[in-house]
Amino acid sequence: MGIEIERKFLVAEDGWRAQVTRTEKLRQGYLATSSGVTVRVRTVDDHRGYITIKAGGSALARAEFEYEVPVADAKQLLGYCRGAQIEKVRHTLELAGGEWVVDEFRGRHNGLLLAEIELDSPIAAFERPDWLGDEVTGNPQYYNSSLAALPSGEKSSP
Repeated sequence: MGIEIERKFLVAEDGWRAQVTRTEKLRQGYLATSSGVTVRVRTVDDHRGYITIKAGGSALARAEFEYEVPVADAKQLLGYCRGAQIEKVRHTLELAGGEWVVDEFRGRHNGLLLAEIELDSPIAAFERPDWLGDEVTGNPQYYNSSLAALPSGEKSSP
């Protein structure tokens, strides 16, 4: 069993763009979300597919199980997802304090930028880049499953 420990932040400035080392297009949806458990299906660059189950724990640390699946299966499963799908471009940044990702949302969440860092421990120290905005770790408004569940036509606030 894997444990995901991550901190999530709004992005306040564009200084991160010069530090991008990799970019991928993601499309994801949720097959189930209930009682602290989510089952997500995702395609990456339209060439890879994944099923991810996240369960329990706090907003900072929770169990995570992720499995690669054939991309054709992932695309078919996206058709069974409840709620809207999320489209985003994920930018990876290799910084002195660790690997960060900045998710640049598309579609109805266009303009929303969220940065995340995965940590080894909930109390691990990390260098905070100067382009970060407010921390939103644990704020359900910024969970991807919540963004997918927003009613049609409703947009998140960037």
